Amino acid sequence: MAHNEKIADRIREALIDIPKVEEKKMFRGVTFMVDGKMCISVGKDNVMCRIDPALHEAAVERYGATTMKMKGREYKGYINVTEEGIKSRKDFDYWIGLALDFNSRAKASPKKKK
Repeated sequence: MAHNEKIADRIREALIDIPKVEEKKMFRGVTFMVDGKMCISVGKDNVMCRIDPALHEAAVERYGATTMKMKGREYKGYINVTEEGIKSRKDFDYWIGLALDFNSRAKASPKKKK
């Protein structure tokens, strides 16, 4: 499954002045790593934002937002947002802001030894 390049371009533009941004192919799409930590992923018709778990319940109340689920498990602090949920500049900026805010405090995943 390919990711949505239009959404990815919007995110690239939003992160252009952020240092230490790297793109990686993950989760059947592209993930934007900021300072070595997963921040935002782009899928076919959605984005997944890593946010402060304390803000999770309020975040899923927003239009187009749901908890990320993988293999039947819900992940608190990981929010899927539909393309419709980030259509307006205001909504898009809200989600990017939440993800970047938490990224500054988030811990990086431990590196696997090869």
